[in-house]
Amino acid sequence: MISAQSPEVINFLDLTPEEFHKAIQELGQSKFRATQILDWVYDKNIYDFQEMLNLSKDLRTLLKQRFRLFLPKVIESFKSADGSVKFLLELWDNSRIEMILMPSEKSATLCISSQVGCSRKCKFCATGKLGLTRNLLTSEIIGQILLARKYIKNRKLTNVVFMGMGEPLDNYENVVQAVRIMTHEKAINLSSRKITISTSGVIPKIKLLANEDIKVKLAVSLNAVIDSKRNEIMPINKIFPLADLKKTLLDFRHSTAYKVTYEYVMIKKFNIGNDDVRALLKFLGDQSCKLNLIAWNPVEGLDYEAPNEKEIEEFKAKLAQLQCPIIQRDSRGNDINGACGQLAGKNIERKEGDHGKY
Repeated sequence: MISAQSPEVINFLDLTPEEFHKAIQELGQSKFRATQILDWVYDKNIYDFQEMLNLSKDLRTLLKQRFRLFLPKVIESFKSADGSVKFLLELWDNSRIEMILMPSEKSATLCISSQVGCSRKCKFCATGKLGLTRNLLTSEIIGQILLARKYIKNRKLTNVVFMGMGEPLDNYENVVQAVRIMTHEKAINLSSRKITISTSGVIPKIKLLANEDIKVKLAVSLNAVIDSKRNEIMPINKIFPLADLKKTLLDFRHSTAYKVTYEYVMIKKFNIGNDDVRALLKFLGDQSCKLNLIAWNPVEGLDYEAPNEKEIEEFKAKLAQLQCPIIQRDSRGNDINGACGQLAGKNIERKEGDHGKY
């Protein structure tokens, strides 16, 4: 039981609305008060209890004593020529992460991080070079979304993708809790079809996700469909090889209305040859799915190379017999090191063409 005298302090953004209602009632307050507070945070974008003026002064003081409510600190932001914005964020323990906001005229997609660093060591990825520092708290995941809503102002945040720093399914409990808050009508109120979790292929957690009370879209970072090649660039494949991954994803597809999306980073002279085409046709040929093709984005210190436009078009043409949609994804934000695989959670040097802070 939490009381005014209790030393326990709860992070507000870790709680679903139901959990917050319970916590407030344990403080002797009504559900109506809980609803008011949720409205201040999620509808009015107020993150200081002292500014919630329809609450009594005593209640505001009690809330401040019992709940933490703060967002990550924006250290720096960088705006791309394509309109994308990369935010370097500092957390409560001085750890740093990055998130990418990709606005359109009236809407916006947010690419969020789930870990400080990553343990999966994908060889083509800047985050993979960092190693893992820690998982993000649910509140730190939700905090990224609230920060983005604050910055986009008149636009609507329409999509959230877990494609930033970290392997989301290695932070399973906090990510799932964040999705519950994101989809709750009394919180962020996003449609589940507007949320995508990207994974390198953590099979046990994919199986868990299939049976959760939440439904989200799943994207799988595939990048090679020959085990020896995938072993080379994605060490997770040595633990969860392609045959096992495919079986798991076929089972997952039966549990959801959403098609699995496969992300395929194209690397010159590595994974766009005829043997790769044959392997992709076999791997995807019997699946109801989507395939996103992404040209590798340069990362300092890595010797990979992106294919040129002609090589990409030839690769796509050879895949045309697949029944699934094939989309070549633009690498937004690559001029500010904000594109797929480039996030490293650190300040970057400004260079010619940098369009300045957001």
